[in-house]
Amino acid sequence: MKVEKKLNDILEEDGSLYFILLDPEDDIAEIAERSKDYVDAFLIGGSSQIIDLDEKVKEVKKITDKPLILFPGNVDGITKYADAILYMSLLNSTNPYWIITAPTLGALKILKYNLEPIPTAYICVEPAEKTSVGFIGDVKEIPQNKPKIAALYCLSAKFFGMRWAYLEAGSGASKPVSDEMIKLSKKLSNINLIVGGGIKSPEVAYRKVLAGADVIVTGTMLEREPNLAEKFYDMIKKAGREKCR
Repeated sequence: MKVEKKLNDILEEDGSLYFILLDPEDDIAEIAERSKDYVDAFLIGGSSQIIDLDEKVKEVKKITDKPLILFPGNVDGITKYADAILYMSLLNSTNPYWIITAPTLGALKILKYNLEPIPTAYICVEPAEKTSVGFIGDVKEIPQNKPKIAALYCLSAKFFGMRWAYLEAGSGASKPVSDEMIKLSKKLSNINLIVGGGIKSPEVAYRKVLAGADVIVTGTMLEREPNLAEKFYDMIKKAGREKCR
């Protein structure tokens, strides 16, 4: 569990982590090159896979020694050239394929490739239904004004033995997961909490960490403005330090 241990060590020291999501359909090598000094790990994946994932991951591997963690949109989102994989169950999908069948179909390949699985509950929050993950994943999104539901999903994930929960508003979402939902989810479950989707400024990322997020994920915005990574990183780490006081 080298990658997960490294992440937990950084989290204990800094109080927060910053992940950048790289969509393999984009020029991820360029984004990785510009942001490699301002990130704790890269997530690689998306809701669709119509590219040569092996070559894309190898490109990024040449650029950085930061952990490369797969964020698979389906069973074809797995490559042996990554360091680890978010082994996810989309808990609030209406389709059992995304809850258990897809991860089960990918399990043998993960074992064969000796990838480190990081057990993660994937939980989609309003407005995720209007994004790619909502459409493809048959999501029954959790309303933003129902933070207790998200918190219960996080607690359930912990009781199932998962060590991470990912509250997702969706790539390019019009708004992020609310501070109240983050705060209650962390307080009730104390699971390692990843938050992504709709986080459009370093100031918003700062607030999410203070609310209880352990990991902030950004992606779409950095495709347009990769130089923003340093500002996000600085604000996320600042909030982490303040949270640890």
